[in-house]
Amino acid sequence: MMLKIAGIQMEPFIMDKERNLARCLGLMGTAAKEGARLMVFPEATLSGYVYNSLEEALPFAEPVPGPSVERIMDSCRELNVYVIVGVLEKGSQSKYYNTAVFVGPDGFIGKYRKLHLPYIGLDRFVNHGDLPLKVYDTDIGMIGLGICYDLDFPEHARALMLLGAEMIVTITNWPEGIECVPEHVVLTRARENRVYQIAVNRVGEERGVRFFGRSRFVDHTGTPIIEGKSHEEDILYAVIDPALARDKHQVMVPGELEIDTIRDRRPEFYGALVQPLVDTSRIR
Repeated sequence: MMLKIAGIQMEPFIMDKERNLARCLGLMGTAAKEGARLMVFPEATLSGYVYNSLEEALPFAEPVPGPSVERIMDSCRELNVYVIVGVLEKGSQSKYYNTAVFVGPDGFIGKYRKLHLPYIGLDRFVNHGDLPLKVYDTDIGMIGLGICYDLDFPEHARALMLLGAEMIVTITNWPEGIECVPEHVVLTRARENRVYQIAVNRVGEERGVRFFGRSRFVDHTGTPIIEGKSHEEDILYAVIDPALARDKHQVMVPGELEIDTIRDRRPEFYGALVQPLVDTSRIR
């Protein structure tokens, strides 16, 4: 089944959740008119990102699902589309999370709480994600979720691939200075796992931090499909076949040159990957 995706590279505005939500709903309509079934918005779309404290951000947090997500779900039902969007989630026991929400025509599908938190913006104050990694089996494919800094941890994408992901959707707030991520890391995660990587960044400036756009869609071979504009709002469209990512067996010359991303693994030698770091003397 072919799937048309829209990556909506927009500029959210800090402390203006209603404005951001209204823009999301309008852009959903725009992308739906172009035939997109899956629409992906950036990290922290509804809240903005560069807060100075958790207390400052709290008025823009809400449960998931909550009022804003309910309005997006209503629009999904009307347009018959799927949406992945970034929110500041109010959890239980006074915990807060940087969360990717996945909804569709039939309502709420799931959520992912960011596991890996860099020391920047909102991520300085929220809690680490506490939900198991999960791949969502939907009418548009097997989809895993990630948020920004997760891309720097190859274990994250590998785990989602082993859980059956055909496509990993990563919502991001890439600031200037890490342009190497769309240039190299997104392609590498796609290539090493033979999955589609859909990475959607924001643009604009918040409190001196500039976000550079350049969202990127990469196919299951690690080949770029499309890239967003630099520092400008943009909507990226691409048509993909998620089922192609199921085949991990690559045959260049039958019987002579073949590789298989899953069967060629040697997990019995990878134990160090899941062990706590004890000796930190060599790491600064």
